[in-house]
Amino acid sequence: MRKKNNSRRIKSGLLIILLLLSLSGVMGGLWLKHHTYQPTAAARQALQSATVKLDQIIFPAHGQRQLTVIFYPGALVEPASYAPWAHQVAQAGYTVKIARFPLNLAILAPKQARALVPAHQAYVIGGHSLGGVMAARWAHQHHPAALKGVFFFASYPDQKGRLDHTSLPVLSLTGSRDGVLNWSRFRTAQKYLPRETTKQTITGGNHAEFGAYGPQKGDRAAIISNHAQQTAITQALLKWLATLH
Repeated sequence: MRKKNNSRRIKSGLLIILLLLSLSGVMGGLWLKHHTYQPTAAARQALQSATVKLDQIIFPAHGQRQLTVIFYPGALVEPASYAPWAHQVAQAGYTVKIARFPLNLAILAPKQARALVPAHQAYVIGGHSLGGVMAARWAHQHHPAALKGVFFFASYPDQKGRLDHTSLPVLSLTGSRDGVLNWSRFRTAQKYLPRETTKQTITGGNHAEFGAYGPQKGDRAAIISNHAQQTAITQALLKWLATLH
């Protein structure tokens, strides 16, 4: 009898633990969803030119250029928030693919690019904030001839994503009013960049306006409009992409 009772208690205890873990997971998911930055009206408008899939958002190229731009969003930012500049880059002739991650965290699926890389076509990869760090790790581990460059929006490569051993062209964009970027780590990470790195600061721009999702906790106020920063991003990215042909 004692053995049966003990067995029942163990089973009951395990059931309670499983229920608590499930509840904890649900609560955690709800918390993350509540704290995820959502696209502005302008971003939702630009999104109308895209195809939204479970693992990515695709902005088809206007024209016949072959280069594809793969992008990893920042942490807890809805991918659609990057639609304004993505739409403009696609209009200039480049297919843009924005990755979608579990809970909007690139660190949970850093190899998501696998599903986005075009077959037998050239591509570049980059990202914003944490997304850029994860994109660099992909480039560090996978640098076939088809990979033509890496770009960072308010981001940098860490040691696991170091690119200094490659000859890949890199674009690094920052905002002069960025209050979220860890500038100390950013400066330290410069040693992980290859020689062929183009660096540009968007004067008056901040961290959040590399997307279009409103103010971000810890950021400084931008002194240029979101439209102006999106335009600056588009122009800098297109100028860099043109050098890769």
